[in-house]
Amino acid sequence: MKGILIILLLSLMNPGLFSQDYEKDIFSTSGGALEITFIAHGTLMLQYNDMVIHVDPVSMYGTDYSKMPKADLILLTHEHPDHLDPEAIVQIRTDNTIVLQNEGCFKVLGFGEVMANGDHKTVSGIMIDAVPAYNMTATNHPKGVGNGYVLHLGDKNVYIAGDTENIPEMSDLKDIEIAFLPMNRPTMTVEQVAEAARRIRPAILYPYHYGDTHTDELVKLLQNEKDIEIRIRKMN
Repeated sequence: MKGILIILLLSLMNPGLFSQDYEKDIFSTSGGALEITFIAHGTLMLQYNDMVIHVDPVSMYGTDYSKMPKADLILLTHEHPDHLDPEAIVQIRTDNTIVLQNEGCFKVLGFGEVMANGDHKTVSGIMIDAVPAYNMTATNHPKGVGNGYVLHLGDKNVYIAGDTENIPEMSDLKDIEIAFLPMNRPTMTVEQVAEAARRIRPAILYPYHYGDTHTDELVKLLQNEKDIEIRIRKMN
């Protein structure tokens, strides 16, 4: 009872303190622990040892970034407003925060470093690959504009696809342990995500950015792919 009273008192003193209850998964890597926090839509937070990495931080889905951990690294895939929120970035950025982004985001923010498709950069021992992310059957995400990212975290490679279809370049990705694939047009249909997963063959697949697309359809399509574990989190 005493513990409950303390929690109630703290919540009254700071109503936002307990308002951001996000799902999290924790992985072991050869370089230390990796914790992934599933914010919403295309927004993630990764904590690798003592490093905080924010991916496409936006507040439009209810996140109060004034209460989020400060960023050591911010990764921005492209400049659409559901992926780029300058005010959220201001709230988590410090003088030491590294911002990696495509050129479109840099034109909006005016700070940080630009990575183009095919670029590589190492930040605090983490190798980061900027990989293509684009539409083949729509015009929303032109080729050569947006980035996906592969993060090499110890012996685990994490692929965050950004807004993309199941592009041919996905076949070049090797040894992906964890993949985040968008599943909502104008990114990928459920069938396209399944096809991409069969080519990438991640050990763990997280559909994200999926809106009202039915995730159970993806589970059915990949039910015979026993080496791919599908994890559904609140990322619509």
